[in-house]
Order: sequence, then C-alpha cells, then structure tokens
Amino acid sequence: MVTSNTMDSHIVYKIHRVDRSQFEAVETLGAKRKCWFWQGGKRVLFKAETRGTGEDWAEKIACELCQLLGLPHVHYEMAHEYDGETARWPGVVCESCSPGNLWLMLGNQLLLAVVSDYPADEEKKYKVSQHTVDAVTDALAIVSTPADGWMQGVPFVATSGLDIFVGYVMLDAWIANQDRHHQNWAMLWDGERPKSERLRLAPTFDHGASLARNLNDTERKERLASKDKNRQVSKFAAKARSAFYDQVSDTRALGTHEAFWQFAKKSPGAAQGWLKQLELIETGSIQAILDKVPEQRMSKTAKEFTLQLLLVNQQRLLEAYLT
Repeated sequence: MVTSNTMDSHIVYKIHRVDRSQFEAVETLGAKRKCWFWQGGKRVLFKAETRGTGEDWAEKIACELCQLLGLPHVHYEMAHEYDGETARWPGVVCESCSPGNLWLMLGNQLLLAVVSDYPADEEKKYKVSQHTVDAVTDALAIVSTPADGWMQGVPFVATSGLDIFVGYVMLDAWIANQDRHHQNWAMLWDGERPKSERLRLAPTFDHGASLARNLNDTERKERLASKDKNRQVSKFAAKARSAFYDQVSDTRALGTHEAFWQFAKKSPGAAQGWLKQLELIETGSIQAILDKVPEQRMSKTAKEFTLQLLLVNQQRLLEAYLT
C-alpha cells in the first residue's frame, strides 16, 4: 500500500510509503531494482534508488518539467520502501502506462518490425549504431499520437507520433538525458498487426539518468565556482550524448542537442511548437520544482548545479531556435 507522510505538499514533495509485503512481481527490464504491486485497482511500479546517485530526484524533477512543457509523460512520485517499520530503499512510484488490454511495445521491437535486420537484442541497449535518427523516424511513420488522456497538455496540434517524439528528444537535450536507448521509448499496442490507428506512442518515461545526478557535490561546487571555461557548467553540459546515431557506420552517438536538431528537421512544425513552449518556462518555475525536493534526498549544492544545468541547456536550445 502507498500512503503519504504528513509533509506540507506546498513546501516539499510528499514521500510515499511503500510496503514491501505488497510486492507481487519484480520487473526484469533494466538493471535497477523495480517491483510491481496493486493499489486501488491500479498496477503501480516502485523503482528503488539503491546506489545513492540521485536517480529518484532526477526522475521526479524530469516528470515535473514534462508537466511544464505539456509533454505526455508517466507521472512519478517520490517514495520510500519499508519492510514493516524498517526503512529500506528510497525511490519513486508510478502507475503503469499500459492498462487494460494494451501491450507495451519497446522501440527495439518496433524497429525490428520495420527493419528486418535491426539488432533488437534485449541485452544490448547502448552503442547500437543502427539506432539512427532516420531509422527511428521511419519506424514512427506507423505510430500515432498518444491516447487523448496523455495529450491534454500538448501546446499545439500534433498529428503524428513523430510530432510528440520530437518533444521527447528536446526534453533529453534540456535535462541532459543520455538514456533514450531503444528500450527507453515505446508504443502501446492492442495486440493486432501494427497499424497507425492501433499503434500509439507511449508517454515518455525513465529519466532517472538525467540531470547529471551521479556527480558528487565536490565536483558540483568546483564546476559552479571555476574560472576555467573548460570546467564550467556550460562546457560540462555540452558533453551530454544521446543514444541516437547519424549513420550506422558511426562509432560515436550524437550529442543530445545534435540529436534534437536532426529530429527537428523531420518535423519542423512540431519542433517549433516545443521550442515555443520551452521559451515560456521561467527560471522561477524551475526553481520552484527544485525547492520542493526534500533536502534529505537532494542537497542544496545539487539543486544549485541542476538549476544552472537546466538554464544553460534551455539557453542553448533557444539561441539556436531564435537565430
């Protein structure tokens, strides 16, 4: 059962208490500890943060930034796992995005369906050079927008799955998400032969590897104060790489910003729509999200660094858009 503590939600995000005895199944996808359970007739996933690297707060912050953008996304809440009265692991909880009779079809499965020789090996997620912008764009040609319930905040009229996916890739560039590999995007499928009217893009999910959450505070402080341009936040932000490639023959993935601009060329109207929405987001709105993360989860230094990272990436995207 998930219950919340008594913290004022206007000050910090609530930490939801998760009872380990309710766990029914372990999620085998991915390397992190994930467990499913039922609450109020809904299937809920608990993702544990067992390494102390900030994946929980990164996931929550990314979720709230998606909300500001109007981007279809899985909603995450901060949580803590308990075994009786013994506190175990911090983490996050979210509801399943594939309720009822819908199946979650991962990106590698879709790519294999349209590219017969695509290396869809579930064990290999990274350094898959066949995961190109062109291949993903071609695969998304048979994918429609997410279901209406996910589309309510989208700030423009999107007509295809690609229009929304461009927003996912812009999000990656903004939050320095380097984990959009071919199992970290998906479609919802009714089990029939894939057709555009049956295959819908799933909301964006799994952003725990974003926001440079694995840096320690010593490095954060050093970069924030450094006079050396090569050590400053702006230089650090430029190093973020996506899981997308330009050509199959390439040995290095595109940078997160490079990947976005390549996808933007595939759907320029959608790219413009997402960038206009990004332009409306003020520093105070970002700061308010960071301020709500409890300090026992995210230090003041981490919040300061994360704000600067987001502002640097927002500026980079908008400068390229406006020039």
